[in-house]
Amino acid sequence: MALGSARVQQRFDNPRGILGDRLREGSIYRLLADHGHVMFPDDYFADCYSDSRKGRPTIAARVMATVMILQAFEGLSDREACDRLEVDLRWQAASGVDIGCEAFHPTALVGQRNRLRASPRPRRLFEDTRVVAKETGALKNRARVLDSTPIFDAVATEDTVTQLRASIRKVLAALDQAPSPLAGVVRAVLVRDDDYATAGKPPCDWDDRAAREALVDALVIDALAALAALDGHEVPASANDAVELLALVAGQDVEQGDDGVFRIVRKVAKDRVISTVDPEARHGHKSRNRHFDGYKAHLSIDPDSEIIDEVVATAANTPDRDAASDLLAPLADEEDKPEVLGDSAYADGATRDTLEAQGFKITAKCPPVRNATGLFTKDLFDVDLAKGTVTCPAGQSVTINATRDGGGRASFKSHCKTCPMRTSCTKSRLGRTIAVHPHELVLQRARAEQNEPGWVEHYRADRPIVERKIAHFTRRSWGGRRARTRGKARIATDIDTRAGAINWARLAVLGLQRDTAGWVIAGT
Repeated sequence: MALGSARVQQRFDNPRGILGDRLREGSIYRLLADHGHVMFPDDYFADCYSDSRKGRPTIAARVMATVMILQAFEGLSDREACDRLEVDLRWQAASGVDIGCEAFHPTALVGQRNRLRASPRPRRLFEDTRVVAKETGALKNRARVLDSTPIFDAVATEDTVTQLRASIRKVLAALDQAPSPLAGVVRAVLVRDDDYATAGKPPCDWDDRAAREALVDALVIDALAALAALDGHEVPASANDAVELLALVAGQDVEQGDDGVFRIVRKVAKDRVISTVDPEARHGHKSRNRHFDGYKAHLSIDPDSEIIDEVVATAANTPDRDAASDLLAPLADEEDKPEVLGDSAYADGATRDTLEAQGFKITAKCPPVRNATGLFTKDLFDVDLAKGTVTCPAGQSVTINATRDGGGRASFKSHCKTCPMRTSCTKSRLGRTIAVHPHELVLQRARAEQNEPGWVEHYRADRPIVERKIAHFTRRSWGGRRARTRGKARIATDIDTRAGAINWARLAVLGLQRDTAGWVIAGT
């Protein structure tokens, strides 16, 4: 599929020659047309194929890689990308093919992505852009800016009834395909009048609460019975995922009442599965009032060149801070580590402590200290970690008592009874208590730095660059803002390719050229 040989064209039907200067200088199409044979040589995908395979597939690596990059750049489906290769002169020039070329079948792109994920270098379409950016000096080590953006999933969110029935159906289908005698064992213990052969919700009078509860109870009983029937048996490897999904769905949204009936509970399970079609998708929160379903793309940007240094895919419910170490992994071996800038999602004490221990300087905006009651905030209290005391606005000092999480608590109960400032400090009859964070010293230092002259100007100079780059990343909704595929591994392949395309486009704007010494930025 991708090991054919590219031809050096010297004929009148060469699209590059026909377009000439109309193929704009500084565009990704011009860069690919002029240097695509170096970027994607004939053996570019050779390691994706077995050595024992005879013959050579007919699609040149340059053609395949160029189509994958431009597909991600323009946000196209597989079929649309192949159509562009047949009719768009810019695509033909970039791919190094003749005018009037016949495109390959769209499924070849699916196969190539699958082979790429299974190869020793699954992220090459992105990582190679970073290598070129470093070689030219475009990618510097002064700073990195971190942020994330939602990727909406490609499936519908399912309710509890649909998930329960679909999970049982998946287990039966997986056992049938194995094939395994356990399929008959499971069917024998199911009590609902349902063969679980078709998709969708079962029939029910949805306006009747008793009918709804009876359906949920019957589905949970069938789910638990199926799991009990499989307990102690060796489940075929191909059915393991389906059985694990059933076990998760059967317990995440339901609870058995005192009457023994299973009902849907009025709460949301932690790390709740939202779809049996894409079990890795999750509910996410961009803010308190903005929710989304699917995944997140986390980006690390060089603010000087606007090159994407790293991109990571996670489930939508993954906090931004949990991806920080992965985003900075390419810099782990650097002696002079860059400054790291981020919003308040990266400003917690644990994240600061971890990254500072790795040698990074963190510049992230600490959220303001608030008190929901409108009374004295914590920053009016003097927390002296060296002495182990906290002094209140009235001048009273108390000892910090250690807590199990590594922090502490300071209670002013004995002083609050007679304190003239009590009405401005606390409404609790037990008096005011100050919680000391396990990373209190780190947070104190961060807030002190944030109050220094010039901090805000410095933060505002570099931090907004990541917002503009995210706008570039999501400008094409298909594959940028909205997922084309299902599952985190496939999402990761798509965002790697998207980030690689954006980096090549940025390098083209910066004036990337190839001379006898290698890659250079024109004018530097």
